[in-house]
Amino acid sequence: MSLVIKNIQQDSTLALSRPELMRTQNFIDGKWCDAVKGGWHEVNDPATDTVFTRVPDSTAEDANAAANAASRAFKSWRNVSARERANLLKRWHQLILENSEDLARLMSREQGKPLAEARGEAAYGAAYVEWFAEQTTRSTGDVLVPGTPGRQQMVVREPVGVVAAVTPWNFPLAMIARKIAPALAAGCTVVAKPAEDTPLTALALVALAEEAGLPAGVLNIVTASRTGTQDAVGSWLSDSRVRKLTFTGSTPVGKYLARASSDTLKRLSLELGGNAPFIVFEDADVAAAVDGLMRGKFRNSGQTCVSPNRVYVHDSVYTQFVEQLKAAVEALRVGPAEREDSQIGPMINGRAIEKIERHVLDALDQGATLITGGQSVRNDVADGPFYYAPTILGDVTASMTLNCEETFGPLVPLFRFTEEQDVMTRANDTSYGLAAYFYTQDPARIWRVAGQLEAGVIGINEGVVASEVAPFGGIKDSGYGREGSHYGLDDYLQFKYLCQGNLA
Repeated sequence: MSLVIKNIQQDSTLALSRPELMRTQNFIDGKWCDAVKGGWHEVNDPATDTVFTRVPDSTAEDANAAANAASRAFKSWRNVSARERANLLKRWHQLILENSEDLARLMSREQGKPLAEARGEAAYGAAYVEWFAEQTTRSTGDVLVPGTPGRQQMVVREPVGVVAAVTPWNFPLAMIARKIAPALAAGCTVVAKPAEDTPLTALALVALAEEAGLPAGVLNIVTASRTGTQDAVGSWLSDSRVRKLTFTGSTPVGKYLARASSDTLKRLSLELGGNAPFIVFEDADVAAAVDGLMRGKFRNSGQTCVSPNRVYVHDSVYTQFVEQLKAAVEALRVGPAEREDSQIGPMINGRAIEKIERHVLDALDQGATLITGGQSVRNDVADGPFYYAPTILGDVTASMTLNCEETFGPLVPLFRFTEEQDVMTRANDTSYGLAAYFYTQDPARIWRVAGQLEAGVIGINEGVVASEVAPFGGIKDSGYGREGSHYGLDDYLQFKYLCQGNLA
């Protein structure tokens, strides 16, 4: 592709009221800077597949400079009072809210999500900053009952140290906010690497943290291309000063990071892939189940790790469910972010389109029925190569590829079932365990099914479950560690036992 850079300000809908928030440099030790070796990589608008800016293609030298700054800053930042850290986070939170429209516009331009959804993500990400600002002063230890006379025993919590945060492209604001906020709240310093497809929102977020008064070196961010990421992040994996790595992304990459960081025994938080089941039992409120599926599945055009990927519908309500779901899906409006009525934006890139098409064709070849959709979209509204029509496939079976691979797109595969135990076996028949959903009005079944489902996050008669007050994370190949809630703060703290003797 030839380099054609389009100024983001040319589009009045996505123009920024504060153009200075569109940063295109690394931020290291309180300074905005280019990559040491001068490399750049391009940022695409997925709505048009055109390049509209570029950011540094960082290497190990840049990542090491960021780690140097974070390591130096940790010595003083860890001793900043909890109240002062909380006040800094509160100022950052307020700036995020004040600039949420610009953040949403940046997000929509580089990621493709509709503006309404990007505005929602800005508020969602801000909520994590506010939550951890409030939790900063609530992190306490314990005074133990001495087992031996003449002793005083206690447990204190301390920050783990320098934290490396590596984030995905699908939620470029929320994912980095829910990693940085608890790290800073705990007294850690941060080196971050946003996804190569969506670096601008993260850079703007860091610019607002700088504006809030965060000391130099406490928060550092470097960008890199897909090929350059291994070199940049690899520097942190082997650096013993980086004591924790938090990553959201694919399971293969998560496993690689775990192996590559093992020599330095880092603490890891890995939020990895999913293959979420969504079960509609015969006694479910069908209308509510359709609504929950629509909200859970088509958020970010299906490009979410907790998106329902296998939808099991009891045979007795299958026809009713399909009729209501088809009407709701066909009412969705596909288009670019700058159209206020858009609900489904473009996929992030051509690889995403290829995967959806492969899953659809494989299922149809094996006997699935096409209920609606099933093709790319390109017209006067969706004028780009990365749009795909919201699609429903019926009579899907376990032999089809989409049963074992996460589609990550606006595709709903429907499986029939008749027996509870059978659907439970099928729902758990995956190496993943991030999220699961089910709809029923039977109280006994609620507790029975919730207890059997193998996932870290369970939606019961609810299709959207993420919240800053709740722990988010998976089991099995979906990773370990939790984000959000006070459990998420614990992942950035280590415990020190103090025992004082000879007091009698």
